[in-house]
Amino acid sequence: MTTGEAHVRDPYQVLGIKRGADAKEVKKAYRKLARDLHPDLHPGDSKAEDRFKEVAAAYDLLSDAEKKGRYDRGEIDPSGAPKAERTFYRNYAEGDSGARYHDPREFFRDFEGTDIFSDLFGRGARTAAARGADTRATLDVDFVDAVVGASREIILSNGKRLKVTIPPGSADGQVLRLKGQGMAGTGGGETGDILIELKVHPHPQFERKGDDIHAELPVTLAEAVLGARVEVPTIDGRVTLTIPKGSNTGSRLRLRGKGVPRAGGGGRGNHYVTLKVVLPDQPDAELTKLVEEWSTRHPYNVRGS
Repeated sequence: MTTGEAHVRDPYQVLGIKRGADAKEVKKAYRKLARDLHPDLHPGDSKAEDRFKEVAAAYDLLSDAEKKGRYDRGEIDPSGAPKAERTFYRNYAEGDSGARYHDPREFFRDFEGTDIFSDLFGRGARTAAARGADTRATLDVDFVDAVVGASREIILSNGKRLKVTIPPGSADGQVLRLKGQGMAGTGGGETGDILIELKVHPHPQFERKGDDIHAELPVTLAEAVLGARVEVPTIDGRVTLTIPKGSNTGSRLRLRGKGVPRAGGGGRGNHYVTLKVVLPDQPDAELTKLVEEWSTRHPYNVRGS
């Protein structure tokens, strides 16, 4: 659905990984860069925003097994556009949306506005009514848009623009059907549909598990020991979370009803926050002395026998 742009860099170089890296390496590199470059951390920085978009585009190509394979074989360029000298038919039959002609008649018909098969077998020949073929396309979707719902516009290979409604709670790999927008039928048959597969990009902070969202929250030693009220990000924006006294790394807190909307209006999942206690980079003498005195008076065994 996207068209290639000039001077697009090699996606492996963009993500800082070796050519041929597996899916796990690709995702790990993307999550790290997306976390460091996320626009929320660099407000007003256009260079950081452009770099973030470049990283997202590189991940889009390399995280798709089919696109990655075609790129590694030299069939497409870094922008995902087919290389014309190798793929004449594909360039003609596959448009910006990624939809392909499934009926060869459609391909040949577009050359002169006639059906070449009719010329071969007689213009007067009648064909039985047949439904037009379904076409397929993919649509890249932001994590939050997939969760809360959104609208997107796509451009078909024939230049037609269509509005796609992404329902709340949509998941990666989910297929949306646009009725009557596929290939024309023959002999008066009905038009086929367009099947749009959603490709949801990972979020640098959130991870979806079913209808729940999970995230890690760094907390200071004082917040873990004494308890605190801190702001945490959710798909609805920042909310206040109460950290109980004596919390530990791995402690999991729940924000009820802050997860993914369930299909059919059946409420929402939860947002789970897992705490990670982070010590100062260089504890000062006062903290060191305090801990030494406390541990002497209050020894305890955390590793059993």
